Amino acid sequence: MSLSCPNFFLTASCSVSLTRIAGGCALAISLLGAAHAAPAVSRLTPPSELFTSGRSAPVIARFLPGQRFDLQATLRPDEGATITGARFMVDGKAQDAPVSLRACATGCLPAVPKSATIATARAVSVMQPGLHTFSVTATQSDGQTVMANGNFEVVALMPGGQKVRNIIILVGDGMGAAQRTAARIVNGYAQGKAISPLAMDSFPVTGLVKTASLNSVVTDSAPGMTSYVSGNKNNNNEEGVFPDDTLDPFDNPRIEYLSEYLHRTQGKALGIVTTADVFDATPAGNAVHTSNRGAGTGIVDQYLDDRGLTGLSVLMGGGRKWFLPGSTPGSARGDRTDYDFSGDAHTADIVRRWGASPGKLDKDRDLLADFQSARFSYAADKTALDAIDPLKTDKLLGLFALSNMNVALDKIDGRRSRQQGVMTGRVVDDYGFPDQPMLDEMATKALAVLERQKNGFVLMVEGASIDKQAHNMDTERWMLDTLEFDRAVAVAQEFARRRGDTLVIVTADHECSGAALIGGSRVTDARLQELVREGGAANVRDKVVGVYEQAGFPAYRMARDGYPETTDIDFRLLVGYGANADRHEDWRTNARPLQDSQQPMVRTAPLSGYPASALARDAEGRFLIAGQVPGESAVHTATDIPLSAFGPGAWSFTGVIDNTDVFFKLAQAAVRGVVLPEDLRRAGARAARP
Repeated sequence: MSLSCPNFFLTASCSVSLTRIAGGCALAISLLGAAHAAPAVSRLTPPSELFTSGRSAPVIARFLPGQRFDLQATLRPDEGATITGARFMVDGKAQDAPVSLRACATGCLPAVPKSATIATARAVSVMQPGLHTFSVTATQSDGQTVMANGNFEVVALMPGGQKVRNIIILVGDGMGAAQRTAARIVNGYAQGKAISPLAMDSFPVTGLVKTASLNSVVTDSAPGMTSYVSGNKNNNNEEGVFPDDTLDPFDNPRIEYLSEYLHRTQGKALGIVTTADVFDATPAGNAVHTSNRGAGTGIVDQYLDDRGLTGLSVLMGGGRKWFLPGSTPGSARGDRTDYDFSGDAHTADIVRRWGASPGKLDKDRDLLADFQSARFSYAADKTALDAIDPLKTDKLLGLFALSNMNVALDKIDGRRSRQQGVMTGRVVDDYGFPDQPMLDEMATKALAVLERQKNGFVLMVEGASIDKQAHNMDTERWMLDTLEFDRAVAVAQEFARRRGDTLVIVTADHECSGAALIGGSRVTDARLQELVREGGAANVRDKVVGVYEQAGFPAYRMARDGYPETTDIDFRLLVGYGANADRHEDWRTNARPLQDSQQPMVRTAPLSGYPASALARDAEGRFLIAGQVPGESAVHTATDIPLSAFGPGAWSFTGVIDNTDVFFKLAQAAVRGVVLPEDLRRAGARAARP
């Protein structure tokens, strides 16, 4: 018996001969005696509509010429039978890559039968641009075979002019249009005109980006980032991989990242700078392959051990807890979040074919020492970062907190307090890291180090807590983090302007919280405090919230350090949320952020005394805003987000584009060269001809 069919035919039982044509895929079943269930293919990777629904469009998976990816299929034999072999073909031609078979007797998802087998061919690539079909053919122990088809596209790159040497991707995590606008308002308005426009507002090109992930209209940060640097959709919580049916978070089918592709083909270096824990989804989504964004030990080990694939040369942010041996107080290392490919035939080809590290269950590894042994200069705080001479180092590691770094509002408050001689009682002191750099300071040092890379670089810079504080519905904290992020944008823009060979994009992975700038306070801050003491919606809402012309122009006074002297101003900007959980609101700046569950010391004083949720904050005002989502935090939304571009190749980032399109536009500029707008128009006209 042989089968060739899309997914919805694969569990069919038959008692007569049948031939059916559907979606360009033929199903041919010949009766062998009595009715008999057929072997089936329940998953085929890369994902495609040809396999899932029988339609050839839209094309889901797309790759650059020569970009590497894995082929995989989940094969379900008849009862009592086993899968004995499988082969993959592309355009009818057998692939050279060896096929490994993994039985699902253990280690697969509960919904997958234990008799199933997973077949995988690693590190496949196709050079010829165009639409390609691929297939898997499997044989079971009684000789029956099953075949399933899918498709993918290899995207043609156009001949271009100047090739960009460097790419800088600035990601304001969770930063939608409202977050950008709020930061601009804080910077100042006069009679409807911005006094000091944001650096990102001065970029000459802006488009809109669609942010859906492979399995949801609402993405999380993992696929939100990886779409930009792999050209493909990932499932939520997954980084640089397609979904599979195993439980192992590190064995999924891989997709080659932009950093890996450009390091392999051009020798470019990679830099990653974030205000989050470096294991977090957005930084890891540039270099790490896993189906579990929370598997921190294996994630940070990949940074160092697979630097030969990515060219990692700069890594800065929080997350020291993953670099300390497991016996060290504050360490989060553990074997449950690590990987070891040795002795496993299913994962052996990740090592052989991809050139990846085999890994090791080594919770007591001193990863910090290993980075330094690999010639990374190390900075534990701003003072040490300032002391590093970029002319004497080409590799830099900076870890400025045990987990996520403190936000801009609290870092600035700490700096100002020290300048005034107040050395304790601030948030940064409670966290134990009073000397943290700002994002623009990290970006400046990263660029100084990376500029010495002879083949250029890819640098990702993330303003992480725009998202984290929007989740917390902590308005002033995400507004100042957006300002901090924009200062890093200005650093990148000036670098690109000076050199003329660097493409810069500033965007987000998604919008968070459904933030809405609803207006301005109608009262002074002193009066607002009185109304909060009186309490209730009649006072805190009805007597405060000014809409339309009553909103006016909130006037924040900027200090010499570039941040507001205070965020508790008279007639302040008021922000609401459309994707919010229950919260209390009094409109004033919160003295302390919410507890950060990622911090190792969150259950001990003083961090244990911080508010546990938005419901535990501002309750004295008795103004409860009912949430539209369950839980304790605001959530991501499916709203399109803006992308702005500067430098050679910027003009390709126009219109409404998919997040995966960004990858191919970046690659075009780096691999084949910049394409001018008139060339793009001509190419579009040719493609539209019948």
